[in-house]
Amino acid sequence: MTTILVTGATGRVGRHVVRGLLEAGVGVRALVRTPALAGLPAEVEVVPGDIYNPAAVSRAAAEVDAAFLLWPAFTADGAAPVLTALTKQVRRVVYLSSMSVSEADPSASGVWGELEVLLTDAGADWTFVRPGGFAASTLEWAEQIRTGNVVRMPFPNAGRSLIHERDIADVAVQALLHDKHIGQTYALTGPEVLTQAQQVATIATVLNRQLRVEETPPPEARRSMLTQGLDPSFIDSALTYWHSLVANPEPVTTTVETLLTRPALTYHQWAEDHADDFRD
Repeated sequence: MTTILVTGATGRVGRHVVRGLLEAGVGVRALVRTPALAGLPAEVEVVPGDIYNPAAVSRAAAEVDAAFLLWPAFTADGAAPVLTALTKQVRRVVYLSSMSVSEADPSASGVWGELEVLLTDAGADWTFVRPGGFAASTLEWAEQIRTGNVVRMPFPNAGRSLIHERDIADVAVQALLHDKHIGQTYALTGPEVLTQAQQVATIATVLNRQLRVEETPPPEARRSMLTQGLDPSFIDSALTYWHSLVANPEPVTTTVETLLTRPALTYHQWAEDHADDFRD
């Protein structure tokens, strides 16, 4: 039986990758830091270990046919020995990258581009799955919605084409199962552009509640993000990017529909799937 290693198997995308592979009749091995808390299906072979530990990655990748790679850090520090350990065991790697990677100069595109370069240099049979913004990022509003009717945010008119994590996973599963995807890069978005205010309105419709958006001045938003322990350079980059989306919304690609032969899932569908996260 074909066996595929899934890293990040307990995350939002990874759980759907595991599900899709099992439904396809493929054996799944998962590298998990704390197996007792993983909550994965019984059919999954759980291997204890840390993605940052090359020896653990090497053990987990032994005798598998392909690997789904999620690198959870905001930098590529320590990635090179991990990818060396991985690609010595398995050539076929589907990497969860980002649509922000520049085709012209991936190495200058942050951690995602740096990982792409490392995989290419390692001689992997790679596929780069490059989603744009995750719909799941709007779960940051959940506490405000659970406890009140006002959602505060910077740049409510920023237009985003957020993608459902299930679509990302379904594309990754196709890439893992079929060799025709080797050497391909796939830019993935949702099927429509909604402003952040419209996203809140969608959640309100799903919950059958009245919600109101208040704009947070960028300096105040920055202070709030700092108290959450986020890196200052990441915060500044994010605020600059969101500001740019007011005048220049994110693009919409048709890649999900082309690869999956079904429409990409809407933000409304995502909100329905996650409605309980916003209920008190």
